[in-house]
This record gives sequence, C-alpha cells and structure tokens, in this order.
Amino acid sequence: MTESIQQYSFTLYGARYVKGPWESIAATIQIRAGSIADISQTLCHGPISRNDIDLDGFLLMPGLINAHDHLAFALFPKLGNPPYRNYIEWGEDIHRQFSECIAKHKSIPKDVRVLWGGIRNLLCGVTTVSHHDAFSPVMLTKGFPVKVVQTNGWAHSPALGGNLHAARKATRPGGTFVLHACEGIDDLAYEELWKLDRVGLLDAETVLVHGLAIDAIGVELMRQRATSLIVCPSSNNFLFERLPDISLLAKIEKIALGSDSPLTAEGDLLDELHFIMRYCGVAPHAAYRMVTETSSEILRLESGTGRIKIDGPGDLVAIRDTGQDIAARLPQLSHRDIELVIINGSVQLASEALIDRLPHSLKQCMEPLWVDGSTRWLRAPVGMLLEQAEKVLGIGQVKLGGKSIHIPV
Repeated sequence: MTESIQQYSFTLYGARYVKGPWESIAATIQIRAGSIADISQTLCHGPISRNDIDLDGFLLMPGLINAHDHLAFALFPKLGNPPYRNYIEWGEDIHRQFSECIAKHKSIPKDVRVLWGGIRNLLCGVTTVSHHDAFSPVMLTKGFPVKVVQTNGWAHSPALGGNLHAARKATRPGGTFVLHACEGIDDLAYEELWKLDRVGLLDAETVLVHGLAIDAIGVELMRQRATSLIVCPSSNNFLFERLPDISLLAKIEKIALGSDSPLTAEGDLLDELHFIMRYCGVAPHAAYRMVTETSSEILRLESGTGRIKIDGPGDLVAIRDTGQDIAARLPQLSHRDIELVIINGSVQLASEALIDRLPHSLKQCMEPLWVDGSTRWLRAPVGMLLEQAEKVLGIGQVKLGGKSIHIPV
C-alpha cells in the first residue's frame, strides 16, 4: 500500500536554518544516506549535483515531534457533550450517544485510517509521532508518511489499561512507558497519580499524558520520581472546560506537547501550539522546545532528533523566510506555511511553490492533495486513500482533522 522511502544524497542551499528558538543562520546542508552529513556556512549559490534543492528565501527548521496522537482517529469528528468529570465518563457517553458515527468511521479499513493519521501529521510539519494505541503493520513500513516511535511501551490508563505491570514489562529496553493519567477534574482523576506511585509505576521510565488533575503536591512527587509529562490542553478544554496550569506543571523537569486526536482536539500540532501559547501563557521559545528537543528527550529518540545537527537524522521542514527567528514565527504558523518536509532524507511533502524546484529524482511518485485552501504534493497514495474513505463517508464528506480535503483537478 505504501512505497519504500528512497534516500538520496543532495544539498540544500540558499536557506537559513534554525539553531534555536531565537537563532537562525545561513548555511548549506548536505544530506547523505538519510542523515545530515555536513552544515557549512560557506554558502553555495547553485546546485553541485543534479539532486540539489534551491531553498533561497526559505527557513529550515527541524521536523516537529508530536508526543501524543491516536493515528487511527484522524478522520473522526469531535465527539462529546461536555463538560465531563473524567475520561471514563466521556468514553461511555460517546459510545452511547454517537455509536452510529463511531461504527461508520471504524468501517473504513484501519490501515487507511492510520495512513490518514500519518498524513495529518505530515501536513503540519511533524516528522516523528508517538502513537498511543496498538501498532498497525502499515506504521512499520518504510513508506509510512512520517516516523512512528517504536521503542516505547504503552497502556491506555490506570482504569482502562488492564495489567499495567505486564504492559510496563513489555516496554523495550531504552524505551519509556506511556499512559494517560489524571485526565479529568474529579477525585478519580486526582487519585491516579498516587495509585501509580503506590504500585511502583511512577519513575523516570514513565511518561504521563494529560495530567490535568495534578496539583502542587503531585508536581513535587513527579519531580522526585523524575517522571515526565505530555500535555494536550485543547482536549482538556473541550472535555472538562478546564485548562492545565502550565505555570505549575512546568516545574516538572520535562514537559512536552501532543496534538491528541480530532475526537477532542482543536486541530493539528501547530493548532495545539497556538492554543498553548494563547490560552495557557506558554512563551514561544518554550513551546518550540516542547515539540522539538524536549519531546525528543522524553521519548528517547535517536540522537539529534528535534535539532539540526551533523550526524542527526535528515528530518527538516522549510517555511518562507520572513527574516524572523522561529520563536517569532511560531504564534502565526499553520499548515499552509509548511512548504517542504524531508524525513530521513526523503522529500515527503512539497508545496506548489517548491515542487517545481525539486529535481525529478526527488519528486517521483508524489501525489497532490488540496487541504483547506492549499495544495500539497505528498509521498502517499492520497487518491486511493480518499477513494476508500469516500466509499464510507460519501463524496466530498471526508475531513482530515476537521479540515476539508479533495484531489485537485
């Protein structure tokens, strides 16, 4: 169903690149065998080989890391009649009130839904995503639109996760154990942190998702246990009409950001970044690190992931260069600004402005998709995937993370 990623050697010239939230410099970047082989401030002003890409007028940033998503729900609408007290109440309600909608969307083949989940992330500049659910084989293929973290173990939550010790034991060496916890505003949500600690599952190997009910004493406990946290504030706001207190939670040593699924979230990861900056008071430079370096550290990703560095992975995103640094751009950045995405040295997305700058060898087998007002060329079988989804939902009725999509004529 998906094509294997082909890795080429090529040079990106003419662009500035992001060294940090407030630092960007002009450089020539060489990609070899899927990694960044060299970064040179000795600029070249033309192609050295036939595969090189002219990025004059663009800013290169590291691929974003989505620390929490449910890839199989990318085509679902937002569901619920909030406010709720906890995640169990929400789950029971939507299966009672929206059972027909859920069954209809689930009748789309799961591989198709999961691939749309990958595309939803790719469109907003995500190159690595942490999927919270059982793996589908298609996620492990080299042609999947983005990289999916494979080393981490998971359980749904303390209440719905089954045998948590068995799930923790199944976590691969070097990985982390990820689970929803404290997702709500009642005593059940509050007590989950302390229950996890009592059974020995709160430590440096554990990563909690949401943490809405964690108070100051809970934050201190997490600091003592060196436990990390991933927040998804727009989901919390929708379900519980409550925002996480980021000024409190930021005292935890490591805190990252996830988009969660369209069932509850505002939109994609860039939308979530806007939300946390606007409504939770997170500064742009801190928000940037939550989707790059800090996410990489929490998820224990390959060295260099979340940064642009020699020997790091060739995961890069190009946006128009306005002369500003990325921290200044972040509050306005949307999927419409993502003009080029390279993952492991393969061009996975290109805008109409950049598709013509790509050498033929780097843009073979890419297909166009219209998304909410803009067209992007993707290394994915979007025609077939849309056809499969429309067989169930109807022609013109498919939305990807709430955004309208179609194949341009």
